[in-house]
Amino acid sequence: MRALALVGLALSIPAHRLPLTWLVRATGVLRRFPPAEPAFARRVYQAVLAVRPAWWGGRIACMEVSLATVILLGLCGRRVHWVLGARALPNEAHAWVQGDGFTLGLEEDDPVRPWTPVLTTPPHDHSKE
Repeated sequence: MRALALVGLALSIPAHRLPLTWLVRATGVLRRFPPAEPAFARRVYQAVLAVRPAWWGGRIACMEVSLATVILLGLCGRRVHWVLGARALPNEAHAWVQGDGFTLGLEEDDPVRPWTPVLTTPPHDHSKE
């Protein structure tokens, strides 16, 4: 799992510098995949967190980790949603992973300052709800 997590992280670090419209379009292919099982998605997410190199001088934060998780699960033929969100006072941005009935990377959700999803990709299919 760690070897695959390294691949996902190695792809997400340069990919997150691409225009957001490209990333949205690229992750759109995931809509065809079946949803990821929560336990498997958590294992993948934990593996990505575990392989972040301490010696890396660049940024490996929520955007890179969440994108790596989405990429890795996509390579495994499973779908999760990459969510970019924000909250106010003070203004902050954050990225996390959301699946059917679970969320990864959003451990602290303050009810006074909740995170608001701004972009979810691939978009949720509300026609099935």
